Amino acid sequence: MAKKNFTGGLNSLFGANYEEDKKPKRGRPKTQFKEITKTSQEGTKEKETRATFIVNEDLLDKVKAIAYWDRKLIKEVIEESLLNTINKYEKKNGAIKPIPKK
Repeated sequence: MAKKNFTGGLNSLFGANYEEDKKPKRGRPKTQFKEITKTSQEGTKEKETRATFIVNEDLLDKVKAIAYWDRKLIKEVIEESLLNTINKYEKKNGAIKPIPKK
């Protein structure tokens, strides 16, 4: 009868066998390597950040309805609205100057 080897089980309990712990990573390889400077940028695409706003409930319902019927994301509808507002402002007042740093 062959001898049984119990060292693999004990080593894995005590962490001595590192080769078993190295499993290949699953999923898609990381393709975006943007520098995150704020926590609001985590999990977003390049040139995007997360923002929180208080908005009228009726307006939000309408934005959600527009997104639903146009088959768009809510963020796409809001982005289009912001771009339209900025373009309209710039036509009337000229280019928007950045806020001075303190």
